[in-house]
Amino acid sequence: ALGTLVAPPVSPVLAVGAAPMVLGAMSFTSAGIAASSIAAKMMSAAAIANGGGVAAGGLVATLQSAGAAGLSVTSKILLGLTGSGVQGLS
Repeated sequence: ALGTLVAPPVSPVLAVGAAPMVLGAMSFTSAGIAASSIAAKMMSAAAIANGGGVAAGGLVATLQSAGAAGLSVTSKILLGLTGSGVQGLS
């Protein structure tokens, strides 16, 4: 039988603060996406799924934009609210 998956509490401040570090670790950076990285694998899968290109506004494009330019105020608010929602579930 499968056990119940419970998300650990996530502070909104921690979620917003960790986002740039996580994006960088995945290789979504201002220098672009590094070969053989998690980001490169995601980009490849997205390109295959979209017939050869990465869709503007898609997950990979959005993560690369955030990694290159940083998170906008709106993104920080949404990430903080998401962190609050996950914390409320635990």
